[in-house]
Amino acid sequence: MFTHLMSSLPPFLSSPLSSSSPAFLLFLFVIVAVLLIQINRRTGSSPAAPGPPPARGSIPCLPWLPVAGSLPWLGGGRPLHLLFCQLARRYGSLFALYLGPHYTVVVNDYQQAKEVLLQKGRDFAGRPTMVTTDLLTRGGKDIAFSDYSLLWKRHRRLVHNSFTLFGEGSGRLQDIVLSSVDALCVELLSGRKRGFDPSPAVTRAVTNVVCMLVFNTTYRHGDAELQEVIRYNDGIVETITRGGLVDIYPWMKVFPNRALSKLKDCIAVRDRLLTHKLEEHKASLSDGEPRDLLDALLKGQMDGGRGQRSSGAKDEGITDDHVLMTAAEAFGAGVETTSTTLLWILAYLLHHPEVQDRVQKELDDCVGSERPVCLSDRSRLPYLDCVINEGMRIRPVSPILIPHIAMTHSSIGGHSVSQGTRVLVNMWSIHHDTEHWDKPDIFNPDRFLNDQGQRVIPPCFLPFGAGPRVCVGESLARLELFMFLSSLLQRLSFRLPDGAPPPNLQGRLGVVLQPLPYEVVVTPRAGWKNSV
Repeated sequence: MFTHLMSSLPPFLSSPLSSSSPAFLLFLFVIVAVLLIQINRRTGSSPAAPGPPPARGSIPCLPWLPVAGSLPWLGGGRPLHLLFCQLARRYGSLFALYLGPHYTVVVNDYQQAKEVLLQKGRDFAGRPTMVTTDLLTRGGKDIAFSDYSLLWKRHRRLVHNSFTLFGEGSGRLQDIVLSSVDALCVELLSGRKRGFDPSPAVTRAVTNVVCMLVFNTTYRHGDAELQEVIRYNDGIVETITRGGLVDIYPWMKVFPNRALSKLKDCIAVRDRLLTHKLEEHKASLSDGEPRDLLDALLKGQMDGGRGQRSSGAKDEGITDDHVLMTAAEAFGAGVETTSTTLLWILAYLLHHPEVQDRVQKELDDCVGSERPVCLSDRSRLPYLDCVINEGMRIRPVSPILIPHIAMTHSSIGGHSVSQGTRVLVNMWSIHHDTEHWDKPDIFNPDRFLNDQGQRVIPPCFLPFGAGPRVCVGESLARLELFMFLSSLLQRLSFRLPDGAPPPNLQGRLGVVLQPLPYEVVVTPRAGWKNSV
């Protein structure tokens, strides 16, 4: 949830190019280079497409050109996770390419991913420095994009401990989500049995939950501050992928870049709002239990500072910037991934109404309609849990995990990998591998149940990553998804508008893999005593 913000390989190759943009100049260069290659081939000369240097090992590498790297072979507008699957069939599950000047290894197989994420997790725990993420995180003061270090480990431990405030035993997350679900049900039922796009309502509800978790503020529909939060978050999501060319060629940031300028504006709005919340929390901080994530982070920051002074440590400590960027990351990742996962699951339920019926029967039998669903009901609702898992498997919101960096000389699958190499894990390929999943393109929650009807989690199911860089908010995300989906399906039924086709399941890749817009008709379930 909180660390799986984005694939850092935006689909800029299919973006419109203006004649004055740096991207257009690069495009012209690539076209000329490709033409030269074709001329060389026709004249019998060897193409200017050498493999990797010998020191890189024997990993198959795509052809490359000076400056452009392998980018000319990645065009066509096809999402990179699907393109990488296609390339894996040609080069093998482990191959390399050059993203501009950056030698990058792509992992498409579970065994190799396990090696990178788990068995040699510390070898590959680094993060690359990129222009857009540096802007987004004040130079890596977050968890997801910060490089691996002792300070990062201390920061991560603080964030993990802070999230326990909302764990299964506390009941706080349950109360927050149920309050938001009440408002969401009212909004969804206001469609009065007409078809409408559920995305804005779901996103608002999830945003409200994150606002409550982070700074203990809840908003009514249409509240000006809530709208500001949604606008800046949407603006960051919309623009960060468009400015992504500077992540490959950092020198391009000196040229005019409208997307980068808008990204900076959205970040400024975000930081102004969160700084105001932080100062309010500092002024009202007490010795009692933390009210929210900001309280918990501030208390942990103070405790950590005392510990450093007593031990005489001189290294950098956790600063206000770290606290702010943790809060910002909760919005940037927590809202987008949770709402997108819920919308994907609803889309698949419209394709498979029998699955919705089966979940609702399980809810009726195990919970009934006299009370809301509780977190303690989770163990008695295995099929619903499997529906969530299957949604995260078949449409992972981050088809390609955030890039890793080899922090030392290491190896993958017996192939040498030099320090500084970028490593991409193609989670889409792993979650759709026919060696591990029967008919992986079919939505089938039963694949997560054994013959006795008990939940099973295959080791190749890694929606939150694994190892040192596993999503720090995984437990919180799973609880939030369970509370939202169970509460909605207990109270409401979802169906297609009359005569409407089922949702297009191809998806749209931006910061995350989102479903294309679709319409739904929402009706209250018979027997739910609090239905509107």
